[in-house]
Amino acid sequence: MTKSDSTSHLLTRGVAEVLPSKDSLATLLEKKKIKLYLGIDPTGAFLHLGHAVVLRKLQQFADLGHEVILLIGNGTVKIGDPTGRDESRPVLTDEQIEQNFQNWKEQASTILDFNTIKIMRNGDWLEKLNYSDIVKLLAKTTVQQLLERDMFQERLEQGKPIHGHEIIYPLLQGYDSVVMDVDLEIGGTDQTFNMMMGRTLQKIYNNREKWVLTTPIINGTDGRKMSKSFNNFVALKAEPKEMFGKLMSVSDELITEYLTLLTDLPLEEIEQISQKIEQGANPMQFKKLMAFTITADLHDQEMAKKAQKYFEKTVQQNELPANMPAVEIPQSKIRVLDILNLCQPEQSNARLKRLCEQGGVRLLPQDKQLKDHQVEIELEPDQVIRVGKRDYFRLQIKN
Repeated sequence: MTKSDSTSHLLTRGVAEVLPSKDSLATLLEKKKIKLYLGIDPTGAFLHLGHAVVLRKLQQFADLGHEVILLIGNGTVKIGDPTGRDESRPVLTDEQIEQNFQNWKEQASTILDFNTIKIMRNGDWLEKLNYSDIVKLLAKTTVQQLLERDMFQERLEQGKPIHGHEIIYPLLQGYDSVVMDVDLEIGGTDQTFNMMMGRTLQKIYNNREKWVLTTPIINGTDGRKMSKSFNNFVALKAEPKEMFGKLMSVSDELITEYLTLLTDLPLEEIEQISQKIEQGANPMQFKKLMAFTITADLHDQEMAKKAQKYFEKTVQQNELPANMPAVEIPQSKIRVLDILNLCQPEQSNARLKRLCEQGGVRLLPQDKQLKDHQVEIELEPDQVIRVGKRDYFRLQIKN
């Protein structure tokens, strides 16, 4: 692959938009190694495949020798990015922020090589801003411009409060670009407003251009935006069997999207897969390829093979797994919901009830569907309960 081809691939695959233009950024990349960054506010310690899209793009720049910065928003997180929120975020302590980042880093290491990426923290300069600095920064924009954001418009229409500290968030994030004097910032499409504010401030303060590259927001297993709140996510640190199984549950329409955004499979091969599906080919083999490739990338080939074999036996062939966990049941007559709480104590009652109502709980070997979570059932020795499509538990009645 020539340098020109490499640049074209970098700015095309897994990219939603490049501002002000893809051609101008490509020209810059042909001339020199650039400085770029991805900013994260460690508001939580949970990463899923939706985060993987932008992390993969960041690592691609690092692999090509560019100066890549991962910026920890330990300053901005104390305000809380209002993006996608209809209410204010809670304020975190310094200890919570650092703990969240360490957890975040451990998960992100499945994709990022931190030997090739520089870590910085914007609290190092934001906390040094004085009264005069803040006033000058506020003077660079208008309240009308800041209120153009969709989530602020929605709050205004709904009569919900917009706090002053939330309004200045884009300015503070934009100021990061000025301090680090970067050529490029990357982030999801939901961050376009904030990143473009950085472009404006870079021109004002440093009198030069800053490019913005956005990556697509990936859809979850149910076709909606991947989100923990929708429970349609695949966690980066999910066990191989769980990861493979969840990937196999995505709709057929998402196969090529996942292959394009989450793997390095050649685009020509993905296009051929897309054409075969459109022509009526069974998508199962291609979905298995997608699930295997992603699982192997985030774990390894051997684990992915075992995960695929487990899926084929338990889900496709309805065989019971050999090493299912045993759960002790206090008495033979017990409510269905109580059994589920013993099997999966980490799950909420709401989710377990919903799983029952949707027909996702079965008692084996009778293959009896348990749709009423409140009903009491009489268990027999050594019965098995299947929760969802992939989780099996052997029920052992306490003597």
